[in-house]
Amino acid sequence: MDTQEALPGKIEIRLIKTACLDQLVSLYKDAGWWKNSYGESPEFLEGIVAGSALFAGAFENNKLIGMGRALSDQASDAYIQDVAVLKEFQGRGIGKKIIQTLIAGLNAWGVDWIGLVAQPGTTGFYEALGFQLLEGHVPLKLKDRKE
Repeated sequence: MDTQEALPGKIEIRLIKTACLDQLVSLYKDAGWWKNSYGESPEFLEGIVAGSALFAGAFENNKLIGMGRALSDQASDAYIQDVAVLKEFQGRGIGKKIIQTLIAGLNAWGVDWIGLVAQPGTTGFYEALGFQLLEGHVPLKLKDRKE
């Protein structure tokens, strides 16, 4: 499996097992995921890269500018989540290459069911990459204990 995918310019996609915590925080903040879901503490991110089955990072000059990860049993099922590219780098095909890198890695293990939960307004992006609505199914989330 090729773990590196070149893009025009100095941007590359790599499967990684560690990442700079400050750069992960920047991605989460830029995506709007930070304060609403995780408070102000970065500790929850410390194991996010190594704890994922696959973690694809997009880099420009060794700076993390995009990410995506797959959670999987590495045999049959996987979920892609936390796909984000810094706003200033969006529209260059980086998100597409991140998804393609994750799918290739999962396919190399023989994973044959790959799902994700798309944010509103992003369905077209994922459909263009081969995803389709999961008819007859509804995503559910365990209620927050604070509710």
